[in-house]
Amino acid sequence: MPPASWGSVDANISMLFTELPLAARLAAARAAGFAAVEAWWPFGSAVPGDTEVDGFERAVRDAGVQLVALNGFAGNMRAGDRGIASWPGRQQEFLDNLDIVAGLGARLGCRRFNLLYGNRFEGATSAAQDELAVENLAAATRAARPAGAVVLLEPLSGIPQYPLRTAADVIGVLDRLPAEGTDAALLLADLYHLRVNGEDIPAVLDRVHSRIGHVQVADVPGRHEPGTGTADLDGWVTQLRRLGYQGWVGLEYAPLGTTVAGLRRLGLGGMAAS
Repeated sequence: MPPASWGSVDANISMLFTELPLAARLAAARAAGFAAVEAWWPFGSAVPGDTEVDGFERAVRDAGVQLVALNGFAGNMRAGDRGIASWPGRQQEFLDNLDIVAGLGARLGCRRFNLLYGNRFEGATSAAQDELAVENLAAATRAARPAGAVVLLEPLSGIPQYPLRTAADVIGVLDRLPAEGTDAALLLADLYHLRVNGEDIPAVLDRVHSRIGHVQVADVPGRHEPGTGTADLDGWVTQLRRLGYQGWVGLEYAPLGTTVAGLRRLGLGGMAAS
């Protein structure tokens, strides 16, 4: 079963169409047949200038796509950072970024905000980092609620310092949030990261499907197109749909070649631009 038959599928423009500048990827996604996209934080700082923000917003509108999920600022990802929610000394930066994320989301109708937790590091205890993260995520849910938006938290693989590796790790954090914020913070089920970290995906989905707010897929190993590895993505997505998940499934993989060639191999050739 190709991804097109999984229901609502979107393109993550931070990993797809990377042969193009960021703004051009939006138009390329639309030309390839995608009605929706998602993105990591598309700016170099937590608080970009109005010109940058307006330019991104205009590019989304001009491309005619729906932005369905947006990451918050995650620090210097090239250097290994994976979020600042738990980073002491950067709380104001987190909150300032949150204002921009929420504002951009409100203007574009984006209702899913992925806020990476942050790595462990020397100089702060794990307990102190966790306490700060809960405080910041609670603030994020309060900011998201008036717009009907949801804060997402995800496990990651490949970063030893990142403490959230399993669905249970994420649920443990979500369960510490104030009760009034529980429906405004959900698990981002990145099936690639969960599988790489050794999770029994069918068992996890059975257990936590009601807490999932967004889904992302890539094959294992390699994090490439579905069908290039051994992961049962078809079975897992089908299971999620059977369990009642009605949201988007984000294609967040690294193409083996060009994005368009990979889409054609997936059976989406009719969608892909020449």
